[in-house]
Amino acid sequence: MRAPYLYHMQQQRFWLSPERMVFWEEEKALIVSDLHFGKTGHFRKSGIPVPQSVYKEDLQRLVSQLQYFQPRQLIVVGDMFHSHANKELDLFKKWRHDFPQLGIQLVMGNHDILQDKWYKELEIETVDQLTIKDMSFTHDINDIDGPVAHGAYFFSGHIHPGVHIRGGGKQSLHFPCFYFSPSYCVLPAFSRFTGLATIRPAAGDKVFAIVNHSIIPC
Repeated sequence: MRAPYLYHMQQQRFWLSPERMVFWEEEKALIVSDLHFGKTGHFRKSGIPVPQSVYKEDLQRLVSQLQYFQPRQLIVVGDMFHSHANKELDLFKKWRHDFPQLGIQLVMGNHDILQDKWYKELEIETVDQLTIKDMSFTHDINDIDGPVAHGAYFFSGHIHPGVHIRGGGKQSLHFPCFYFSPSYCVLPAFSRFTGLATIRPAAGDKVFAIVNHSIIPC
């Protein structure tokens, strides 16, 4: 794996990984959004022939990041799972048993519709919103309506942000990205089996594209 990119914010150290996640060094927390586990199985049940290798590759990418960063906890900022339980989620159960000491906190997203007993069985703590120190986590930044820590900075997901990078000959390519505004961050979708929503940065925003397994400041 290529080296992560160090991003300082509010006296904290965040390592942006080309594998579409962030390691919060002070909290030993790996932060990720929009894994959409089970999505390929959901499509196959609907008659769309998506290979299961897509899902297995995503699980292996997650394993490699856990081995690299050695986090104490995994914070999932919504849409950990795509839909109802299917055979692919049985593979996740086996994966979970290989990491019994890892705390997993899931900030519920619009696709997280499994029954409560399923999360409890796998020791996944579910919350609507999470706040640690001065950092808050919510799936969709547009849905903030509950009490939060005063002055908190938000991490969110949901939109699967992407950015256009223009090259020579008026060529333009679209890449997933980390998007930091002065008050919130939108994380890239961890799953590669998703589309991209083009973001339009304003003055003061910072964008980091994921290009060829590298982090590129835009």
